[in-house]
Amino acid sequence: MIAGLLGGSARTAPLPEPLPAGTVAIEATDVTVRIDGRDLLSEASLSVRTGEVLALIGPNGAGKSTLLAAMTGDLPRTGGDVRIAGRPLADWTLRELSQRRAVLPQENGVFFPFTVQQVVEMGRAPWQRTERDREDDAAVDEALQLTDIERFRGRRVPSLSGGERARAALARILAQRTGVLLLDEPTAALDLKHQEAVLSLAAERAALGDAVIVVLHDLNLAAAYANRIAMLSRGRIVASGAPDEVLTAARIGEVYEQPVDVIRHPLTGATLIVPVRGVRPTPLER
Repeated sequence: MIAGLLGGSARTAPLPEPLPAGTVAIEATDVTVRIDGRDLLSEASLSVRTGEVLALIGPNGAGKSTLLAAMTGDLPRTGGDVRIAGRPLADWTLRELSQRRAVLPQENGVFFPFTVQQVVEMGRAPWQRTERDREDDAAVDEALQLTDIERFRGRRVPSLSGGERARAALARILAQRTGVLLLDEPTAALDLKHQEAVLSLAAERAALGDAVIVVLHDLNLAAAYANRIAMLSRGRIVASGAPDEVLTAARIGEVYEQPVDVIRHPLTGATLIVPVRGVRPTPLER
């Protein structure tokens, strides 16, 4: 069925070699994006290695999605360099890129009446006419199960809720089975259970050797699941490092213009970021 959806099965295309553990999968150096005379991103440099989750955080308009789009090649750079597996981004063909990295954009709506299974099967398109097209059925089944939408496989995507559609889009890139996942706000439309499930899945993929870059708004999710964090503000990376190094109360308060307390969970020791709020009066005090 997948072959019928995606095309023929003659095996002609070479396969990319997997990257060894700890290898730099994607690297951005002094990346600048200027649109209409305004710098949306200024001289941003970072890298992600196989085996880790890198979270991009920052307030609205900080440049997180712009940086991710520049690293995927979806947004032209005004300056700087992006390399994938040590090779300049411009030297990769679209097919090669789709075999090396999978991208989940912030906007991933499907308006045609495809079923969930058909959408997930689209993630297998890069492997047409390679020996890996034998994995198609197993890859699709696994992706549906991992994202908890197996029961929706026959449903038309437009009939799903926003969160269910978001999980179908994630399943499509998981079925792609590349070594690099680039996720732009994958938890935005999800409830608490599925937010945790998606980030847990990202961490599991990294533990198995993938490199993961994820744009997040929830600082607690970043603290819990990222190996490293890059914080952006007004188009620049203002801090990068381990979660405890980046997520300080002073830095968060300055960048987000919101005072917070950074505390430890009394039982697990996990880092928790709690906004400082005014005390609401009791009914008798009103």
